[in-house]
Formats: sequence, C-alpha cells, structure tokens
Amino acid sequence: MLSLANQLVSRATRFILTAQDEPALWAITVHGRVVGSLVCERGTWRLAWFEGTDRRLADYASPIDGNVEVLAEALSARLGAPVRLESLSV
Repeated sequence: MLSLANQLVSRATRFILTAQDEPALWAITVHGRVVGSLVCERGTWRLAWFEGTDRRLADYASPIDGNVEVLAEALSARLGAPVRLESLSV
C-alpha cells in the first residue's frame, strides 16, 4: 500500500514540475541497472543513453510527449523486459 502511495506522489510531483517548466530528471533502469536518463527542460524532452545500453532502447526515436508512464511501457515493449523511469531531484 505504501508503494502505491509513493507512486502516486511521484507521478503528481512529475506532472506539477513539468507543467511549471521546471527542469525534471528521470533515471531509466532495467533490472535495477541505470541505462539512461530522461530530461525535461523548458518543455524540451531529451533521452540520453549510457554506454552499453541495449540497442533496442538506444534506437528509440519516437516523440516524447511528457507521459513517462507511456514511455516506460513503450521502452519495455521494445526491450521485452520491464523498464522503469524513476523521478530524481534536480
């Protein structure tokens, strides 16, 4: 139950920060390993991948509209394994 509450607070925080054009940062993880990052700055979204990231993720080229849950689902489908986006403090 606490995990669900944490997820809801995290989602609300992300939407508030991005709606106010505040910089926002997410770690992209697969099996507990950080493989990349997602940054939103002044309404511009950027994905960055670390060396050694699976090409199925690194080749992702679809537009990002700010819905990180949909992005995580799309990346998970490409990889065939769960991909998590975890909000970080900026």
